[in-house]
Formats: sequence, structure tokens, C-alpha cells
Amino acid sequence: MSQTHADYRLSQLDQLEAESIHIFREVAAEFEKPVLMFSGGKDSIVMMRLAEKAFYPAKIPFPVLQVDTGYDFPEVLATRDNWVNRLGVRLIVASVEEALANGIVVDDGKTSRNRHQIGTLLNAIEENGFTAAFGGGRRDEEKARAKERVYSHRDEFGQWDPKMQRPELWNLYNGRLHEGEHMRIFPISNWTELDIWDYIGREGIEIPSIYFSHQRRVFERDGMLLSESEHNSCREGEVVEERTVRFRTVGDLTLTGCVESTASTIDEIIAEVAIATVTERGATRGDDRFSEAAMEDRKKEGYF
Repeated sequence: MSQTHADYRLSQLDQLEAESIHIFREVAAEFEKPVLMFSGGKDSIVMMRLAEKAFYPAKIPFPVLQVDTGYDFPEVLATRDNWVNRLGVRLIVASVEEALANGIVVDDGKTSRNRHQIGTLLNAIEENGFTAAFGGGRRDEEKARAKERVYSHRDEFGQWDPKMQRPELWNLYNGRLHEGEHMRIFPISNWTELDIWDYIGREGIEIPSIYFSHQRRVFERDGMLLSESEHNSCREGEVVEERTVRFRTVGDLTLTGCVESTASTIDEIIAEVAIATVTERGATRGDDRFSEAAMEDRKKEGYF
């Protein structure tokens, strides 16, 4: 008579989920005042879902923080509010507009709102006394993020030194801090864009509608399709036309491009992402195109 036994091996998604939940619980136990950076984009939404699971049936034991450039997509803000209201978490909004008005950051007329997020974020962390900030960075997104640790130390000025990172052997994390320092935590470092979409599909997670195919008035600039907006004025020679598009990533609408796509379901998006040869940041984020080291330079200053 043959005997059967349960297969205790985890799927890839289950392994990634378990690792991320472990990181959330470690940080909640180790740090005095953590916060989750929540933009309403797909990666931060997956993090919110993981945090929800990590502490269920209790509420998430820390607030969420959004750095608002003033140029966010309305669909993203609506989804952000839905998640915050459903989970009953405290939302802190750090406004770039207010930071500019109060002299926290200085507008020289050349710097984008995206870069102004750095000073706005660091001020919010300092004002609220946060000792750890969860971020949704993934190592497959961009080469600067590929070499960053899960526990990413920031000095008293909020800066990151890629040459002074702490070892993380056997998933042991060093969270020791001196006065004024804080830690950035990246629970989904080992996830890929495809993993994110597989998880969104499996969990039935609510995401902004602009991730799916829709009609939008756009114009082409620097090889990207940018949205027509009061904040995005066309330059000479640029023509606005309506196309069928979707967004692979969301951020400052003046710098975030969309891609032509007919993918209107999660399965269609997964099929599309599976054959993509360029990451979502490389394909559609203008702030990463200023130089080869654009992301690393911003991260050294205190960016996400």
C-alpha cells in the first residue's frame, strides 16, 4: 500500500512573501519608531498587503508616509486613500509644495519636484523621529538598488554611503544606530517586477486603474510618452495625440512615461512583463535618465 505525504516545499511567491513578512516583524520588534513609505504605486501596495499579513489580526503598528510632489496622478491618490481607509492606518503626507513654501527645500527653477522629494522626506523623518523607513525598492529595478542592502543605513544627514554597507550573512540584519541616524528597510528587495504582478494577481490586490490599458492624451519627449497636463506644457514640435497606453510605474506625472499597450487584465500584463527587456524605471522614468548614475546620486543624498 503506497503512502502519501504532504509537500512542505513553498512556491517562489510563498518564499518571497515569508521573507518579507519576517523583515516587517523584525523591524517592528527592533526599531522604536518605524514608518512605511506609501505612494499608492504597485510596489508600495504590495508592501502594504505584506504588512497587513505580517500583523494580522492586529492593525499595522506604524503609520504610512507619502511624499506628495503635487504632481501625482489622481487615480494613484484615490487608491492610496482606499487602502488607508480600509486598513485604518495613520497617513502622514509630506508635501513638497509646503516644503518649498516654508524654505525647507529651495526651488532654483531648474530642479524637478521629484528631486525636491529628498529634502521633504528627510525633514519628515527628522520631525517625526522615525528610526526606520520601509521602502519599496527592488534590486531588479536599477543598478544602484541592485547593490543596496535590505537594512540600508543612513547617517545623521540622511545620506547613503554605498561603500560602507553592512554585511547581511544568513539573513542576519544589523540595525544598530547612533543618535540622529535612521535605517531604510527594503522588504521586497529580492522580488522582480514579474513577481509583483504574480502576487497582485494571486492576492486580488486593488491597484490604480492607470496600470491597465486605457485611452490617454500623450505626447512624445525623449523617447517617452508623457501625459498631457497643466503641469506638462508641450515644447516646440511636440504633438498631443490620443493613444492606447498603460503605466508600468507611477510617480511625478511630469517625469513618468507610459507605454503603448492593450493589456487590460492582470494575466495580460504578466504576459507583457514576461517578455520585457527593459525595467519599468529604465523605460518610463525620466528622472533616471539624467545620467548613468542618476539614481545612485539621488540615493546618496537621501532619496528613496
